[in-house]
This record gives sequence, structure tokens and C-alpha cells, in this order.
Amino acid sequence: MEQFNLWIGDIVTIFGTFSFAVSGAFAAMQKRLDAFGVLIVAFVTAVGGGTLRDLLLGITPVFWLKNANYSLLIIITAIVAMVFWKRIKTLKITLFLFDSLGLGFFTVVGLQKGLAYDLSPGICVALGTVTGCFGGITRDILLNNIPLIFRKEIYATACIIGGLVYLLLSALGINEALVKFIAVAVVFAIRIVAVKYKLSLPRIY
Repeated sequence: MEQFNLWIGDIVTIFGTFSFAVSGAFAAMQKRLDAFGVLIVAFVTAVGGGTLRDLLLGITPVFWLKNANYSLLIIITAIVAMVFWKRIKTLKITLFLFDSLGLGFFTVVGLQKGLAYDLSPGICVALGTVTGCFGGITRDILLNNIPLIFRKEIYATACIIGGLVYLLLSALGINEALVKFIAVAVVFAIRIVAVKYKLSLPRIY
């Protein structure tokens, strides 16, 4: 069972890397960057959150330096995105969907990493939020956009709720693989519902 859970964890990381690489590539293409620019933005988006997470935990070399397969996955994903982007009618919607998926996957990955280091539940949720959000923040800064986390859209809040759901279900003894799936689905669903119905946190202005 432990090996199965480790395998599921690897799958979650792979899907998170893929999702954020796609979102980074499409965001770069919206800005009409050249092929090298698209690759760089896709790479930074995919590894940004995990890199900050590992540095905060004192894990060096960071995860993508230890395993070159992540870099290869990002490069292939970005190239495929560039080849097929003309067949996708709305880059904005595709970017949003993959960004939301990546947010969910990496929130779970970051939270689990915190649990593996015996950190407190609150810190684990914060670590999951950092892992989920920082790649997107870096992407938006590179593209001269205001990061989504700082706008009125519900973004980091979705990570926090997803993290809390993960901890609650784990405490109830539910199968870990199912808990991961539910937590990712919660983050993704919150993003979809929030954008569809224009839900946002209160504004002070």
C-alpha cells in the first residue's frame, strides 16, 4: 500500500507539472513570445512553486535538478502546446483550466511534503498554497501581468480550502489516493465556480 501511495504521489506531481507547463506556454503565447520565451515561461511556471517549497524546507538540490525527467516533460509539453495552439479556439479558457488543475495538484504535493517533514497542519496548508501559487505568480510577473493571487479572483483561498479538506479526510482515515483526488477536485471546482459566478473576496476600495 505504501508503494501504491508513493506511485500516486508521483502521478500527482507529473500531472501538476504538465498542467502548469501548459498554462505557462499558453500564457506566453498570448503575449506573442518567441519559442524560447514560451519554453522559459512554461518551465518557470511548472517548477516555480516546487522550487520555493524545497528551498524553504532546505532540500537541495531541488526536485527538478534531481530528476531530469521533469525538465524533459516540460520541454515536450511546451513544444506540443506550440504546435497545436492554432487548433485551440480560446487560449484564455484553456489557460484557465490547466492553471486550475495545476493549482490543485501542486497544493496537494506541497502539503504532503510538509507532512513528510512533520510540520504542523497549518504550516503544511501554507506550504501547499505556496507550492500551488508561486509558479503562477512568477509566470505573471515575467509576462508583466498582475498575479492572479493579488487580484479579486479566488485563488490562494482555493488552495487553503483544498488543503483543509485533505487534512480532514486524512484524519478520518480515508484512503490516501482518494483523499488526493478529492482535494485536487475541490481546488479545481472552487476556481471554476468562483470564476463562473464572479465570486471574490471583499474589496477594501
